[in-house]
Amino acid sequence: MRPYVPPGWPPQIGPPDAPGWEARATNWLLDLCPPEYRAHAALRRHPVVLARFAVLHVEATQAAVRQGLRQSRAELRDVAPLEVVEAAVLTWQAEEARLLGVRRAVGLVEEAIRGRRFVARL
Repeated sequence: MRPYVPPGWPPQIGPPDAPGWEARATNWLLDLCPPEYRAHAALRRHPVVLARFAVLHVEATQAAVRQGLRQSRAELRDVAPLEVVEAAVLTWQAEEARLLGVRRAVGLVEEAIRGRRFVARL
């Protein structure tokens, strides 16, 4: 029986329980986090802790993007031409959409590291 991975699972990790998946998950999670996280042995040695840090980091980034989106027109209108402001808004919107997928993926990886195994639904 082939292991199931749900929609949104990061393909570069491979399915949970595949040989080496947790090491690949650790590297993937570290790539999502600030580079300084690599200096902390507790995060490198304990993927479940790293996954929690990664979830919180992505959620904080999502909050910052939402704030940037809310404030961009008011904050930039006096310092940039309208087309630049609108380009900034489009950039915030694209980043917000990207982060939705990242948050789902990080959450799925955290669940798998905590022992959850996914099953296909009919």
